Amino acid sequence: MGRPPTRPKELRDGFYIEIRNIGSHSGIKIRRDNKKEMLSAIKEYEKIKDVIVLGEYKNGKMVDEEE
Repeated sequence: MGRPPTRPKELRDGFYIEIRNIGSHSGIKIRRDNKKEMLSAIKEYEKIKDVIVLGEYKNGKMVDEEE
């Protein structure tokens, strides 16, 4: 067994949301390829979980929306 990694994992290109149990401080990140898929995933999970929209990532960095 080796030592666990200390550097955070680099995120792939796409749209990310974080899903948490209600009242929890940690959750999982879910990636979708486009904004339409991300919005449908938000609708699906918001009924039973806390959903945090992280936004779009390209080359491991967050993309600023200029809209």
